[in-house]
Amino acid sequence: MTTQTHPAAAGGAPEPEGIDRELILLSSVVVLGTIMSILDTTIVNVALDALGHDLHGSLASVQWVATGYLLSLSMVIPLTGWGVERFGPRRLWMGSVVLFLVGSALSGMAWSMTTLIIFRVLQGIGGGMIMPVGQTILASAAGPRRMGRVMSVVGVPMMLGPILGPVLGGVLVQGASWRWIFYVNIPIGIAALILAARILPKQEIDERHPLDFLGLLLLSPGLAILVYGLSEATTGGGFGSSRTLAGIGVGLALVVAFLVRSAGLKAGALLDLSLFRDRAFTAGAATSFMVGVVLFGTMILLPLYYQVVRGEGAANAGLLMTPQGVGTAAMMPIAGRLTDRLGAGKVVPFGLIMLILGTVAYAEVGATTSYTLLAVSLLVRGVGMGFVMMPAMAAAYSRLDRSAVPRATTSLNIIQRVGGSIGTALMAVLLQRNITHNLPLPAGRSGGFGALGTIPPGVRTQVAPALAHAFAQTYWLSLVLTFVVFVPAFLLPMRAVHLEVTPGNAVPRGHPVGEAI
Repeated sequence: MTTQTHPAAAGGAPEPEGIDRELILLSSVVVLGTIMSILDTTIVNVALDALGHDLHGSLASVQWVATGYLLSLSMVIPLTGWGVERFGPRRLWMGSVVLFLVGSALSGMAWSMTTLIIFRVLQGIGGGMIMPVGQTILASAAGPRRMGRVMSVVGVPMMLGPILGPVLGGVLVQGASWRWIFYVNIPIGIAALILAARILPKQEIDERHPLDFLGLLLLSPGLAILVYGLSEATTGGGFGSSRTLAGIGVGLALVVAFLVRSAGLKAGALLDLSLFRDRAFTAGAATSFMVGVVLFGTMILLPLYYQVVRGEGAANAGLLMTPQGVGTAAMMPIAGRLTDRLGAGKVVPFGLIMLILGTVAYAEVGATTSYTLLAVSLLVRGVGMGFVMMPAMAAAYSRLDRSAVPRATTSLNIIQRVGGSIGTALMAVLLQRNITHNLPLPAGRSGGFGALGTIPPGVRTQVAPALAHAFAQTYWLSLVLTFVVFVPAFLLPMRAVHLEVTPGNAVPRGHPVGEAI
């Protein structure tokens, strides 16, 4: 396997601290690709009704347009670390974008529900590796001293995707056709490929690097089945349904079997569990997991409140969520610089406090709560997001050798994906139970999400206070879980990484190797 070292290691020159032109160009290419794959996790949701009508699909089959994409995303992420080392990050990233574009074009041309689901799975296979490979490219180029600022760049599309997706999807569906929610990726992807061919660096590869086939057969299906089980909890009767229990049980069994097997391997495992011996990586991974639970869980609540309680359309609901995106985008660069200067352990707790303050209004939300108050609260939440997610991920990378970056990226993306799936399932199931409890329906009519669409507008106005109370009760869980995030956050590095340069060597000061030197 090709070994990479920090720039300082090559000739004793100190690693650059600022964001230079080369890094800006690399970041631009990566963001172009990333925003496509993330937008497609949410943009299709507003088109499900149109898809079912045009392609004559049932609600169950239409749901698989979104679910199939998410499952294929989950299945390919474990291949990222091996693929980067086997094919090189440049080649793998460009190949993933090409596969994503092919899936997008075919999805736009789909002639039946079955073909659309198949093409969405193909699209997800390409999209699943775009972001983690992009993170690997930027992390390797940045080095530990600039990690916070670079991760803040990667985080902008991650945070804006769930907000902009419904808005863009609503505009395209209403103004053109549902097919354009897929076609819109093509010009963006072509531009990303042209820039990538000129900007992304070529790196040596190890064609002999073996793939852990048995590990892949355990982990990829395990993650997909686990995510499927969690998604079934939101639509199939909660965590007590047979499909949910079977999915979670089988998925966990496969993942645990993978972990047990990998722990016994000295080398060559699909995931490198030895990374978790580093306290900074473990604390960053644990924080990222919990933040995924909290943030992605509340992502489902925000637009639903505006649509279900306040009667807004999908596009308007997305627009009403823009203050959160503005706060995130504005604060991420600042949080990145502070992380590089002070350490994530001093930045993330501040972000968690802002998240809590921004969520209080929603924990007390009513049917007529001021939109101004809600917008300000979302802005504060966005500020908190900017100071939490990417600094935690940067901390996980901060004390790793560059040769470990591909494997670390794979682990972090899996952890984040599972955390987000758990959070989404928890919030959706609790919301459904709260709605059923606060809004009992006559015999023969089911409660929860399925019943909301059958409530006439006039009746909806009468039941809006009860619906709002159900959302407020659910947000209290989000508040409690945010306090839990403080536990791993306080274990994050409390100081910035500085490099000790010696002839032919460079390691982070405070790293065990650095202290030995």
